[in-house]
Amino acid sequence: MEMDERKIKILQAIINDYINTAEPVGSRTIAKKYDLGISSATIRNEMSDLEEMGYLEQLHTSSGRKPSDKGYRLYVDKLMQIERIPQEEELLIKGYLLNVALYEVDRILKQATSLLSELTKLTCVLRSPSVKKSYIKSIQLIKIDNVDILSVIITDAGIIKNNIIKVSKIISNEILSKLTLILNARLKNLTIEQINLEVINNLKNDLIGYEDIFNAIIPALYDTLNAVESSEVYLEGATNIFNYPEYNDIDRAREFLSLLNNKDYVKTLIDAEEGLSVRIGEENYVPGAKECSVISASYNLGDRPLGTIGIIGPTRIPYSKVISVMAMVMKHLNNSLRQYNDE
Repeated sequence: MEMDERKIKILQAIINDYINTAEPVGSRTIAKKYDLGISSATIRNEMSDLEEMGYLEQLHTSSGRKPSDKGYRLYVDKLMQIERIPQEEELLIKGYLLNVALYEVDRILKQATSLLSELTKLTCVLRSPSVKKSYIKSIQLIKIDNVDILSVIITDAGIIKNNIIKVSKIISNEILSKLTLILNARLKNLTIEQINLEVINNLKNDLIGYEDIFNAIIPALYDTLNAVESSEVYLEGATNIFNYPEYNDIDRAREFLSLLNNKDYVKTLIDAEEGLSVRIGEENYVPGAKECSVISASYNLGDRPLGTIGIIGPTRIPYSKVISVMAMVMKHLNNSLRQYNDE
């Protein structure tokens, strides 16, 4: 059995109808609502074939059909038209994210998450920057007194970590400035993964006579950059799912909310490769997410992914609208992050 033009048109009509109504679709509905130029009986036969091919499901023998995960997958990959975002909505997104670019990265990301949730009417999840992918923007050594020096490590993701270094001899401000320059020359723009043995040995040679600083700064780098690796998960719009009749079923709603409460599950769920990804139903291997669709995208500094944002909802989400909003928000978010980083 092959997928011809007629079957594709019928499948498209069923998916559009089901996304809008949440009601299983019958052949008569398709014949009435969509001018396909074929009889209700022909549509019924084609629907039967589409079910056999795995693109549709029938809940009860007497009821209409709804799209399966396989049906949605074909729709997202091949059939849907990406909705054009009205210009005023794009201006709103742009203005919203440019205004917060004056603040810290954290604030820009949270604003983007809240904006996405508001525009899509779905639950939105932010995974904050993973520091292993961040690089060191600067290291500062500041004298507190004769035995204590404060080291301040700043990453490009706006994460700042302070450590006190105990020194065995008095170091003048002039020498401290020189040591700060050496540290920045060796470590600036490196990620934690790039601070390898060669980098460490070169730094050790540069800091001969100042072993206290060398011995303290290396663990401080690893501690600070690894400590934040358990990146935070931030949720917006968790109760938006109650706008979907699927979640009038209290057990299903409870399952969804307990999924959102499990940070490890949520991190796995929205883990995106670079770019934008759509995972539907069974493609989500996380317990409680088999009836959900997840649209996620990574946010970047330049070409380096820092973390991810995901939208979670039932498999019936309006993909066309949600994907276009997501793409637009990510575009302006990445521009804001680039501006922040250039400052």
